[in-house]
Amino acid sequence: MKLAVIGTGYVGLVTGTCFADMGNDVWCIDIDEKKIEGLKNGVLPIYEPGLDELVKRNYDEGRLRFTTNLKEGIAESTYAFIAVGTPSDEDGSADLQHVLDVARQIGRCLEKYIVIVDKSTVPVGTAEKVRQAVREELDKQGKKDISFDVVSNPEFLKEGNAVEDFIKPDRVIIGADNARAADLMRDLYSTFVRKGDRVMTMDIPSAELTKYAANAMLATRISFMNELSHLCEASGADIESVRRGIGSDSRIGTAFLYAGIGYGGSCFPKDVKALIYTLKDFGFDAKILSAVEEVNKEQRRAFVSKVVKHMGENLSGKTFAVWGLAFKPQTDDMREAPAIDIITELRKRGASFKAYDPIAVDNARHIIGDEKIEYVKNNYDTLKGADALLLLTEWHHFRKPDFDKIKSLMKAPVIFDGRNQYEPAKMKEMGFRYYSIGRN
Repeated sequence: MKLAVIGTGYVGLVTGTCFADMGNDVWCIDIDEKKIEGLKNGVLPIYEPGLDELVKRNYDEGRLRFTTNLKEGIAESTYAFIAVGTPSDEDGSADLQHVLDVARQIGRCLEKYIVIVDKSTVPVGTAEKVRQAVREELDKQGKKDISFDVVSNPEFLKEGNAVEDFIKPDRVIIGADNARAADLMRDLYSTFVRKGDRVMTMDIPSAELTKYAANAMLATRISFMNELSHLCEASGADIESVRRGIGSDSRIGTAFLYAGIGYGGSCFPKDVKALIYTLKDFGFDAKILSAVEEVNKEQRRAFVSKVVKHMGENLSGKTFAVWGLAFKPQTDDMREAPAIDIITELRKRGASFKAYDPIAVDNARHIIGDEKIEYVKNNYDTLKGADALLLLTEWHHFRKPDFDKIKSLMKAPVIFDGRNQYEPAKMKEMGFRYYSIGRN
C-alpha cells in the first residue's frame, strides 16, 4: 500500500517507519528542510530505542522516503496521515493551526480519492474541521467531484517503547463514518493484528475523545498516588505498601500507580489541559481534571520544599548532583519534565548543579540553559563535591549504584529521590540522609 505521513516528529516518524517496515511504500513529509535532509542521511530528530535501525533499513531498501513536497508525497497515496503537533494554547485548548494548515494543503493537491487520517491528538470535532478545510480548497479549484474520507486514528505510543507499541498494539482505534473508510483502515492495520482482532471501529467523535480520556485517566492515577504520598509521609504509612495493596486488586491493576515528582512529557500535561478546556467549552466544570493538574504542579513544589527544609532557603554556595533530566527514561524528551521546574526553583535560591542524563543533555541545555549548570558525561562525575544528590529520572543504571563510591565523592551523604528507587531503611543503615516520596 502507498501512504503519506505528514509530520516527522515523534508520532509521524514512528508511524511512517513502522508502516514501511511491513512492506508499505511510505512518504514522510515535513516542511523543515534541515530535518528532511538529516533523515536522508540517517540523522533522526528524536531518540527512540530501535527506531534509527528501522529508519536506515527501510530508507536503504526504498520503502521509506522523505520529502518537503506534500504534492509529491500524496500523489499516489491511498492514505494521508496528519501527524503534526497540537500544542497547548494559552487557554489550555489544543492549537489546531498546523493540522488545519496541512488539511488545506492536501485539498490544494488532491487529484483522486484518499483517506485523510487524523493521527495527531485532537479534540472532539476536529475531523469535521479537517473535512471542511479540504472541501473548501477543492471547491475553490472546481474539483467538487473528487471524494475523500476523514477518519480518526489516535496513537497510543509510550515514549521509550514506541516501536514495540506500534508493531504490537493493545488496540487500534478507528473512528469512521462509512464502511469504505473503515475497511481501508482495517486492511492497512491487518499486518499488526494477525494474532487477534484488536481493531476497534467507532464513530469519529468517540475515537477523538478516547485518546484524551486514556491519557487523562492515567494522569489521574499518578496524581491520586502523589496526593496519597503526602498522607503517607504525615501518618507514617508507606506509599509503596499502599501501591502493592491496591494494585493487587484486579479492578485496579498496577500500572501508573507509582508516586514521584509528577508526570511530564508531550502528552499528559497537554491532553489534560485540552480535555479541561473541552469540558468547559461544552458547559461542564472539569473538577476532577483541574485537581489532577494542580496536584501535579504541587508535587514538584513539595519536592523543592523538602530540599529547602533540609538545606536552607539560601542555597548560594551549594552544589547539587542531578541524576536524570528527561521526563522519563528511554527518551530525550524534556517537554514538561519535572527537572525543569525543580532546577529552576533551586537555582532562584542560588544553587549550582552538576547534571547527567544519558540521552537528554542537548535538549536540557536548550531548555534549561548553562547558567550554574555543568553537564557531565558520567553520573558519578556529578557527585564530586556535591552537597546533595537529586534523582529526577529513573534510568535503569541508577537502580544499583555503588553507594560507597557515592558517599566518598559527596560532601555529605544526602539523597533526594524523586522516583523512589531505593529502600529507606537500607539507605539509613548505610549512613545516608534519604528523602523519598511517601516513604519514611
